[in-house]
Amino acid sequence: MKLLVSPISPEEAIAAHKGGADIVDVKNPKEGSLGANFPWVIRSVKDAVNSEKPISATIGDFNFKPGTASLAALGAATAGAHYIKVGLYDIQTEDQAFEMLESITKAVKELDPHKKVVVSGYSDHSRINSIDPMLLPDIGAKAGVDVVMVDTGIKDGRSTFEFMNEEQLTAFTASIRKHGLESALAGTLKFEDLPMLRRIRPDIIGVRGMVCGGDRTSCIKEELVSRLKEEMAR
Repeated sequence: MKLLVSPISPEEAIAAHKGGADIVDVKNPKEGSLGANFPWVIRSVKDAVNSEKPISATIGDFNFKPGTASLAALGAATAGAHYIKVGLYDIQTEDQAFEMLESITKAVKELDPHKKVVVSGYSDHSRINSIDPMLLPDIGAKAGVDVVMVDTGIKDGRSTFEFMNEEQLTAFTASIRKHGLESALAGTLKFEDLPMLRRIRPDIIGVRGMVCGGDRTSCIKEELVSRLKEEMAR
């Protein structure tokens, strides 16, 4: 498994980088679960780690606005992100999801076919009126995305594992792999979840609060990133 850590500043990015994060993910929690940060923050984070790690950037928890999402994705890609991540927060139908993802993928891949598009569904989709993430591997593959993930839409301390059990997440990951895509799991993960994560075997796990000492509003701590990397390798 690769470790994706989500800093909100260059200082936190350096801590994540030195701690051993494989992917440095730029987001803005003030704007939601997958809230978008500013282009200059993406650039400053990339500079802070001397471009030694792939940069991921979220573009927002989106309702059905494929044009707006495509422009945001192009902006994140132009600012230096290698992974461009969108959350289908207020998307109810498969047709809406496909149109969103096809448009975003076209915008990114026309700029640079090597950049990766990440679609995120939400484990707590029923409480935010969003599309079931189990539908996204098939839709994402048809739309040309590279990574399918699941996160929590409402950050209230409840984990992805409270909304999707191990069997469901294993099936979700297997479906993604069957379509030839990469899988990612996030959503208030904890150190005690690592044995289950090893059994599920996603390609990437995404964290913030876990390496902030359990409070995602605190700062990322290099020593906790290092500890997590060590425990992931066991």
